[in-house]
Amino acid sequence: MPTETTTAPATAPTPRVGRRRGPAAAVLVAETRLFLREPGNLFWIFAFPSVLLVILGFIPAFKEAQDDLGGRRVIDLYVPISILLAMITAAVQAMPPVLTAYRERGILRRMSATPVRPSALLGAQILLHGAACLASALLVTAVGRIAYGVALPEQLPGYLLALLLAVGAALTLGSMICALSRTTKAATAFGTGAYLVMMFSAGVWLPVQAMPDALRRIVEITPFGAASQALEQAASGSWPGWIHLGILALWTVVLGTAASRLFRWQ
Repeated sequence: MPTETTTAPATAPTPRVGRRRGPAAAVLVAETRLFLREPGNLFWIFAFPSVLLVILGFIPAFKEAQDDLGGRRVIDLYVPISILLAMITAAVQAMPPVLTAYRERGILRRMSATPVRPSALLGAQILLHGAACLASALLVTAVGRIAYGVALPEQLPGYLLALLLAVGAALTLGSMICALSRTTKAATAFGTGAYLVMMFSAGVWLPVQAMPDALRRIVEITPFGAASQALEQAASGSWPGWIHLGILALWTVVLGTAASRLFRWQ
């Protein structure tokens, strides 16, 4: 998992604002360069979910159709689960320590005196981590299809909608951790705790569809439990349940609103 070594550099990343590039665009370019220089984050967000899927594919029982899963294979269920794992890693392990380090070192305070607003930095981080999650989702889908014959999502519009809502819920959760954490160590501690809980609710250790009914109902009201169900439904050809989509949207709005009110730039 990403550690504190993936946090911000000691000096402010505020780039020179050229005549042809606005402040927000300049920040995005600078943050993109810094993001690409972190191989640890790139591995855990982009590559590890696909690596995990390949490892699970070596288990013979996971490639056999099971009656209690409606004739599906366990490996089929782990494609959306692996996609959610990338979101969880980006949201609660990678992004919070970076933003908290910027605030802890006074970088955001110094940015306030320049044409570059701190909100541009927050937006750039959300955009970069969101793009990494979507790229990871594409890679996982390709690996599942090529290596194990996992069918492509049959209800593509519903799948994309559920995917975007899941990314939104994940990143607003990460923003909430940033808002509550005063130091980088606190962000790492909060993120680790949330990481373990969210992995369980996403079905990393036990697919949500295979959980006992009572436990599944509880898990489905969490953002990643709802996302797991919505993605699986769309993958199998059904429109994602509106309850699951509504839960994702509600978590995104609530967490995003709370994070924006609690977040401090210094």
